[in-house]
Amino acid sequence: MDLVTGATGFLGAHLVRALLERGRAVRCLVRPSSRRDNLRGLSVELAEGDLQDPASLRAAAAGCEDVYHGAADYRLYARDPGEIYSANVEGTHNLFRAAAEAGVRRVVYTSSVGALGRAPRGGVADEWTPVAEREMIGHYKRSKFRAERAAREWAGRGLPVVIVNPSTPIGEYDIKPTPTGKMVVDFLNRRMPAYVDTGLNLVDARDVAEGHLLAAAKGTPGERYILGNRNMTLKEILETLSAITGLPAPRLRLPLWIPLAAAAADTTVSRLVGREPRVPIEAARMSRHRMYFDSARAVRELGLPQSPVEGALARAAAWFRENGYVRV
Repeated sequence: MDLVTGATGFLGAHLVRALLERGRAVRCLVRPSSRRDNLRGLSVELAEGDLQDPASLRAAAAGCEDVYHGAADYRLYARDPGEIYSANVEGTHNLFRAAAEAGVRRVVYTSSVGALGRAPRGGVADEWTPVAEREMIGHYKRSKFRAERAAREWAGRGLPVVIVNPSTPIGEYDIKPTPTGKMVVDFLNRRMPAYVDTGLNLVDARDVAEGHLLAAAKGTPGERYILGNRNMTLKEILETLSAITGLPAPRLRLPLWIPLAAAAADTTVSRLVGREPRVPIEAARMSRHRMYFDSARAVRELGLPQSPVEGALARAAAWFRENGYVRV
């Protein structure tokens, strides 16, 4: 039996399916309020609980061989940032404690490339690129940085926890959707008249799921592995979507200060009226940097697949169309 947290989300849905395909019994930690569409029709055991409820975590981890911790409060804006730290840092400590008490064989912690160092503009970062907490942009990244530190602390205590850092996954089951999925949806709905000069490392979400399983089997406790693939400018990503869908790619490039100013104004208004900003200021600040990464270590040491990202983009576009996200 394997325990998966975050199973109702985008990456969790792929991970659960990868485990089932290998004949593993899967238990999913789900909150009572969780939307469970991504688990519909799957032969899994549901354990209701919460990262802030240690008793529910002990019950969920009992009898499990491996634990995959992917649950996180993934918000770039929160009226109360403490909620993000409670889920992502304190909740991670709670789950690791439950896993240690259960004597599990391996824990795989899903971090983010957002917790890694950033190479100088135009450069490519890896697992060893230096970084300090003060360099983290926004509460989400800061919380993931601290949660990674917790993972290394627990590894030092003897918990066999391996850290994986997905870059920018793309594919089906992006139910929320993620910021990258929203970009695809906006493109399909023809709501992207322009682009900014930024870049991302794209990776097929199925490869990320496989990377988790490989980390459980081959990863070194206390170490981190970037689960990524191809570095692409936003312009290249949009042109690839254009080739896949037949829709025109935007040709107008905006100076970076324009979305930054618009996000700052929207965030200010949002705080006054009590709604979430359409473009959080942290998202605009992140767009100033190309998030390029090198996944060679995971390919070399784990055998991480490197499937063409064009296929993942095509599946994402088809899934969004089939599930009512596209209105035009």
